[in-house]
Amino acid sequence: MKAYLFLVVLLFLSFSSFAQIKGKVTNAKGDPLNTVNIYIENTFIGTTSNEEGNYELNVSEKKSYVVTFKYLGFKTEKRRITVENFPYDLDVQMLEEEFILEEVVLNSEENPANRIIRQAIANRKQMLEKVDAYTAKFYSRGLIRIKNAPEKILGQEIGDLGGGLDSTRSGIIYLSETISDIAFRRPNDLSEKIEASKVSGDDNGFSFNTASDVNFNFYKNTVELGNQIVSPIADYAFNYYRYELVGVFYDDLGHLINQIKVIPKRENDRIFAGTIYIVEDQWAIYALELDITGQQAQIPPADVITLKQTFTYSNDDKFWVLLSQSLDFSYGLFGIEGDGRFTAVYSDYDFSPEFETKQFTNEILSFKQEANKKDSLFWNIQRPVPLTIEEASDYIKKDSIQIVRKSKTYLDSIDAKNNKFRLTNILTGYDFQNTYKEVYFNVSGPLGKINFNTVQGYNNNVSLNFRKNYDEFRRYLNVNANIGYGIDDDRLRGSASITYKFNNISRPFLTLSAGVSAQQFNPSEPISPFINSVSTLFFEDNYMKIFDRSFAQISYAQEWFNGFRFNSSLSYERRHPLYNNTTYTIINEKNDVYTSNNPLMENAFGTASFESHHIVKFNATARIRFGQKYFSYPNSKFTVPNNNFPTVFLSYEKGLGATNSNYNFDQLKIRLTQGFDIGNKGTFQYNLRAGTFFNADDIAFMDYQHFNGNQTHVGTSQSYLNVFNNLPYYALSTNKSYLEFHAEHDFKGLILGKLPLINKLNYNLVLGAHSLATSDRKPYYEFSMGIDNIGFKKFRFLRLDYVRSYQSGFVSDAFIFGLKFLNFIN
Repeated sequence: MKAYLFLVVLLFLSFSSFAQIKGKVTNAKGDPLNTVNIYIENTFIGTTSNEEGNYELNVSEKKSYVVTFKYLGFKTEKRRITVENFPYDLDVQMLEEEFILEEVVLNSEENPANRIIRQAIANRKQMLEKVDAYTAKFYSRGLIRIKNAPEKILGQEIGDLGGGLDSTRSGIIYLSETISDIAFRRPNDLSEKIEASKVSGDDNGFSFNTASDVNFNFYKNTVELGNQIVSPIADYAFNYYRYELVGVFYDDLGHLINQIKVIPKRENDRIFAGTIYIVEDQWAIYALELDITGQQAQIPPADVITLKQTFTYSNDDKFWVLLSQSLDFSYGLFGIEGDGRFTAVYSDYDFSPEFETKQFTNEILSFKQEANKKDSLFWNIQRPVPLTIEEASDYIKKDSIQIVRKSKTYLDSIDAKNNKFRLTNILTGYDFQNTYKEVYFNVSGPLGKINFNTVQGYNNNVSLNFRKNYDEFRRYLNVNANIGYGIDDDRLRGSASITYKFNNISRPFLTLSAGVSAQQFNPSEPISPFINSVSTLFFEDNYMKIFDRSFAQISYAQEWFNGFRFNSSLSYERRHPLYNNTTYTIINEKNDVYTSNNPLMENAFGTASFESHHIVKFNATARIRFGQKYFSYPNSKFTVPNNNFPTVFLSYEKGLGATNSNYNFDQLKIRLTQGFDIGNKGTFQYNLRAGTFFNADDIAFMDYQHFNGNQTHVGTSQSYLNVFNNLPYYALSTNKSYLEFHAEHDFKGLILGKLPLINKLNYNLVLGAHSLATSDRKPYYEFSMGIDNIGFKKFRFLRLDYVRSYQSGFVSDAFIFGLKFLNFIN
């Protein structure tokens, strides 16, 4: 312990030796003030104070400076100093601002806060357009704590989370820093080059703190924070907020600053609450401190999120510039609680940059060479915000134990504990890992996947999986095997696959697979085994229709160039019809007889919808993401979809070499899908498919184009962009030309949030439209109205829709009960 404390003291002494102007900022009572903005007057050289009030301001020349201290609710302090030796100590005590509420004649038409906000709204677009381009230095620090962490989560031990927990199982679970160069060009071009990245306890780690993730611009109508949150100065802000003028004051440059309280009209709208400071006559944002709850943002784990921004005035450029930003949050879910903060500091602005030709490309983030290998000397000099004792201790502790924790001896000891076999593993499954060699193996238990259908009766699948990772999961080899047995058809089926991932940039995958399976006629598997089991055993509705497929297949996928990914497969298949083998049911109140396993004729018992055959199938699909942005990490690439353009899929499918020549066919397909936010009006998504067959008049039924229906009245997906919720599963399957369209608009509280009493429930109204046209049938339509985000407090996994279907007139209607948590079960 003494050695540990000595290291902490030594670390702080080393910080002091490299600090230039340093000190502590407190209030009149001597309490430390955090996130105080400290900068050299008439420059963009600045920093902020940490949670202990300490700051470090890096300057290189020994001369006179005017140091400005700026903090919301306190008078701006200036200190003129002459630096003769480094480090230079400068402690400052700040006094609370004396707000003056000038006498204002209130009338029935408008209060003074409304006048100020209207002016700010009127000048919003002008403020957006004031800055055409800039470059800057960006520093970010992210910290996440956990409090009283449980020993286990859902029965799984979670350990000490990297060594950051104390005796109460509380402490830092994530700490990282980033220093980068950023460049901006109006309206939305932003690129970032990370110079240095540091993650506590991982000397090979890369921080995920980026400038694009914290680019919150309140001059836009909405701010993206989980959802699109309405800005207090949006064009339609008066529909969401009330305002109160708390007081006014003059800043150090003589600007009159209005302090305005932002008050939500409805507690569950996508809105903020707090304070915004507006500069009189210029109508610019001086600073803001705004809160939003997790319920308002519809981020279930979050309790409260607090966003602070402080701006400084540039005399040369005549506009206000973002100087610092902090995002504080608390969270809690499943008994896990904690808090955190992400701090950002902007400095060294240049508003007349000369960009290179390729400054702005689809690569929006990259790392300089050896960015994660910077030593403590670099960080001590370059870090603009000093570490707190807690943060410094976390770095020392985790960095000192990571060598031990990466050693074979330590990892083997942990694995020996986790790999211990228990009697219950016979039923629940068993996991084995050799962490040092990055080898993982698991086998599922027989209790995991017990299902029922009318062909196999009760059936079970046991899966085995082996994975060997290379280069920290950038490459891997995965081997999988499944063995299943059906009691009533007395048939053992099994399959196996082997997959190799070659790299983490273009992500090439090669997969070899073979086996025998009972497969649904629709390869999209519109009804899950679990839901079919319930529907069959309790309601005598055996909707799942399956056939026997023996196969050997090779598949390959790779991104050929940015935004263009190619997938292909070639398989040899033997297909054989299956028939019902059981009439068993748990509840037989209706005395119904199960339908046959023939998807074309429900009463065709013993008659197959196709004849047994062999066939070779070839598939090729190109996925095109126009304008796809991406992050370039060393030896890795992470894509960022561009919602301004649709994603396009072009596919070709061919059946050849069939033992029945009528079963050979060709099909061309195209698909467009897109989802985008419409400001405060919610999210719109659509999914469009079209295709046509050639030489396919008498093909096997499983090669038809099938459309996902739903006869169980239970939904399991987050959205219904790939399903007709009132259509029988195989009613409109076709081997001709077809056009399929799905669209949904989630109003995100825009409608229901304005209805008294209902707005307290925090529900979302969702409207849907679905259509299907085939060359051999009348067009089919569905229209739906639903309520999403149903649940209790943070647990909102339910949705309820009313659907009406039409085909040459009204067909039927139904209620769909959305149980989105079933996605995790299946």
